[in-house]
Parts: sequence; structure tokens; C-alpha cells
Amino acid sequence: MIIRDGTLAARISRSRLAGALMSPRGGVGVEELRGAVEGRTVLITGASYGLGAATARMLADAGATVLMTARTAAALAEVAGGRGHCYPADLSDPAAVGELAARVLAEHGPPDVVVSNAGKSIRRTLAASRFHDFQRTMAVNYLGPVRLLLDLLPAMRARGSGHLVNVSTIGVQVPPGPRWAAYQASKSAFDVFFRSAALEAAADGITASSVYMGLIRTRMSAPTASLANAPGQSADEAAGVLARAIARRPAKISPWWADLAELGAAVSRRPWEAAVRWRPRR
Repeated sequence: MIIRDGTLAARISRSRLAGALMSPRGGVGVEELRGAVEGRTVLITGASYGLGAATARMLADAGATVLMTARTAAALAEVAGGRGHCYPADLSDPAAVGELAARVLAEHGPPDVVVSNAGKSIRRTLAASRFHDFQRTMAVNYLGPVRLLLDLLPAMRARGSGHLVNVSTIGVQVPPGPRWAAYQASKSAFDVFFRSAALEAAADGITASSVYMGLIRTRMSAPTASLANAPGQSADEAAGVLARAIARRPAKISPWWADLAELGAAVSRRPWEAAVRWRPRR
């Protein structure tokens, strides 16, 4: 039993080390985070589960006024626990997003921080895909958050302050992989929009952080069996990364190796494509 326990402990330790190396780092103290968000309004999309829920709890504990949005009202209420404001809305519905922005501005004014966290993941071969898969993924990962920021930014710019956080993915930095066409394309689209919008908003005092997350162990990643043993972070660990983005406002947070992969892809895509070329099983 001692040997087995020791082996298990070693495996857990190696897994955590691998996750720390493969994922972006957090690293702000409680007081630093409190100083950045106490008394300020933070809007978080996709706040009912996973990273969004963990971030909402963390910011509420630090004294922020947390505005939470997701599709499921009951799940939002459970996360809020009376400490947050719930705004059920489906980001894939443009009218619902417009109503969400109008309510937030009317009831709280322009947010101090907007965390674009909601996302839809899909891993599917082209042979098994339908056009609807791409429409839905693009609506949640790109068009919905674009509409929300277009509606909120004028008031934030008029006030002359604010911070935007995009919870992106290392899938934007690494070359495209088989079965991830819908997901990588939609996240890349919002990444480019966000970085372009940040350049314009900066003139009016708005800062922006693009956070390129590695694997986060949530219900979104759970259906992909191949990710079960991959190094990653818990939702609480990933929330610590967002705490760093919110408190220190860097333009970019990403794992060290993803930057190298991005550089390598810019130089030549042939080695990657040869390595990951996918062939269906016969």
C-alpha cells in the first residue's frame, strides 16, 4: 500500500507539474486583487459553470460587484449565492445580447471590467459535421461577444476607463489541427476582432488583456476522451490566471511554449501539417 500510495502521489505531482508548465501562470495575492476590483463592476459571460463560475466567486470574495450572464438562470443563481447579479441570456441570440447590454447599462452603468469567457467547444470531423455546427460555434464564440462589446464600449469609452479580458485558447496560437476546424476558426475570429478593437479603445482609456488558456478541466472538456490524461488546470487555477489579467492588465498572457509554436508556425507550416495529418480509420 505504501508503494502504491507513493506511486500515486508521484503521478499526481508530475501531473500538476506538467499542467503548470503547459498552462499560463497566475500569481496575484488576495490584497492585490482586492485593490483592483473592490467596489468595481465586473461582467462575466459564461458564468454558470467552470472557469466563469470560479472567476465569479473569486471576484465576489475580493469585493467586486459581479454581473453574471449565461443561458441557465438556475445555475447562475446557484453560483451567485446572493453575492452576484444574474442576467440569463443566450449569446447566440443577437436580440438577447442587445437586451443584456441595455439592462446592464441601465442598472449598473458601464462595467469596469468585461470578461468574455463564454465559449462553445466542438471536436468533430468534417465528414460528421453539419453547417449548423459552424453557425452555432461562430455565434457563441465570435458574433455574440462582438455584439456585446459593440453595445457596451461606447459608454465605457465615454467614461474614459475600463478593462476588457478575452479568455482565448492556445488553439489560436498553434497551427490548425484535425477535427477542430469549427472551434479554432471561431476563437481565432474573436481574437483578431478583440486585438483590433483594443487598439482603438486604448485612445479612450480602455485597456485589454488576451489570455490564451491551455486545457482547463471542466464539463466543456470532459466529453473529449483524448484530453483525459493531458496536462491541464482546474477551474480555480485558471481563475487565478484571470486574476492576474484583471489586476495587472497585461496585453497578453500565454504559456511560454505557445509563443514558440506561434513563431514556428509563422516560419513554416509544413512540419506541423506532416506530423498531424489525420487519416480516418478503415
